[in-house]
Amino acid sequence: MTVQEDDRGAEIAERTERRWAIISVAIIIVLAVLAAFAGIHRATMPQARVETIDPTRMHVSGEFVESNLGSVLESNGAVTVRAIGQQYSFTPACILVPAQTPITLRATSADVVHGILIQATNVNTMLVPGYVSEQFMRFERTGDHLMPCQEFCSFGHEGMWGKVKVIDKAAFTERAKNGGRLSCVGE
Repeated sequence: MTVQEDDRGAEIAERTERRWAIISVAIIIVLAVLAAFAGIHRATMPQARVETIDPTRMHVSGEFVESNLGSVLESNGAVTVRAIGQQYSFTPACILVPAQTPITLRATSADVVHGILIQATNVNTMLVPGYVSEQFMRFERTGDHLMPCQEFCSFGHEGMWGKVKVIDKAAFTERAKNGGRLSCVGE
């Protein structure tokens, strides 16, 4: 190999390495700009819909009074569940829902931050005092699901468990025909 061929090979290698270095730096810059834009955009843009509630008065009137907690069959066939997390329990402690039906869970906290995690599902939401959390879900099969509080809420947190009981759609409709709110507490 001649000196000229050796110099030419070194030039090609240097040019190739320079191009890859430029491409690598450009990718890093693009990713940093995208991350910064997403962070700034999310910080300055509020959620599409934020519902607030006075946690000191929610037991007295409004959507979360005790007589309105539990599951209700809506006129369109969907189900709405209303629940409250408070130290150290969920009200209702057992939520009754039908299988193969769209369900809207509306919940809030009466005191501190709690969390609802329905095991073996993708339902996981925080309950923050002063805000209403809304979670959409659907269960394809009947069965029971444990529902622990997944946010540390103080001493006694480890005992804060609820249950979601999924029953047949026809059985739920039969129970709901008399009106009122349904739960499986005591079953």
